[in-house]
Amino acid sequence: MRHAPALHPFARLLALAAAALALVAPARAAELPKELKLDYAYYSPTSLVLKRFGWLEQSVGPDTRVSWVFSQGSNRSLEYLNSGAVDFASTAGLAAVLSRANGSPIKTVYIASRPEWTALVVGKDSPIRTLEDLKGKKIAATKGTDPFLFTLRSLATVGLGKNDVELVHLQHPDGRTALEKGEVDAWAGLDPLLAASQLQAGSRILHRNLEFNSYGVLNVTEKFARQYPQAIDQVLSAYEKARAWALENPQELAGILAEESGLPLEVARLQLERTDFSNPQPGAEHIAALKAAAPILVEEQLVRRGTDVEAVVEQLIEPSFGRQVIARN
Repeated sequence: MRHAPALHPFARLLALAAAALALVAPARAAELPKELKLDYAYYSPTSLVLKRFGWLEQSVGPDTRVSWVFSQGSNRSLEYLNSGAVDFASTAGLAAVLSRANGSPIKTVYIASRPEWTALVVGKDSPIRTLEDLKGKKIAATKGTDPFLFTLRSLATVGLGKNDVELVHLQHPDGRTALEKGEVDAWAGLDPLLAASQLQAGSRILHRNLEFNSYGVLNVTEKFARQYPQAIDQVLSAYEKARAWALENPQELAGILAEESGLPLEVARLQLERTDFSNPQPGAEHIAALKAAAPILVEEQLVRRGTDVEAVVEQLIEPSFGRQVIARN
């Protein structure tokens, strides 16, 4: 029986390369899904820029459809992510921690902003002057969002817990309305509605603390991250383009925010004055800040008993995607 002649080493390399290409070709077809679903939100200005200019649609090409879903707050955004209504969810960092701690397998892959977007506010004629004065009072807050968690952390600084006040769970726009109608004593506000209430209704900031505002972040599910890493790369590249544009065009950014939200230009400008776009890379700074907030989630029984929230933070923050994109841009 005659054996086939041995391949020349160079020919062998060519054969191996051809085999590798045959294996890779089907995978390339699956690098992007047929549809990419993103949310946009007034509290995430760069999402508005990205939606306005269509840069993501241009980069992914005609074979992938890009669709947009409006989010009123982190709680809604996370609901959309966990249900599959969106693939990329814009939320507050601490809200993402809370979601992961309670069983949602999500990853934070990008830092959209470092905002001071929430504060406790009271009506312009309110007699309330200190956090201690809130004992026994009604506070409107959207459960599971940064303003809600900001409220709990702020109350804890003066020895008050959620049982010492009456938390009224309203979506952010309804919370503003309730405050201005006098139906609640205070509101855990969120920009741009917070800025609007200050400028239009004279609402007064009772308590602010930049360190109790967590970051504006972009999240995906673990499943999506495994299946479509190239999609994450393209979305983050588009966000980086939007971030660079926002830094270079602050007045135009304020105009887009005002137009999208239907609020006056001065409201948009006030929101953006307290929004920092300088550091999009998830990393040690964000892990440390979120770990500092971990105790309130345990103390207020917002997570399951025995949950190691610090470990949850480590599992949540995924720097690799951002590192690749930012190094390239």
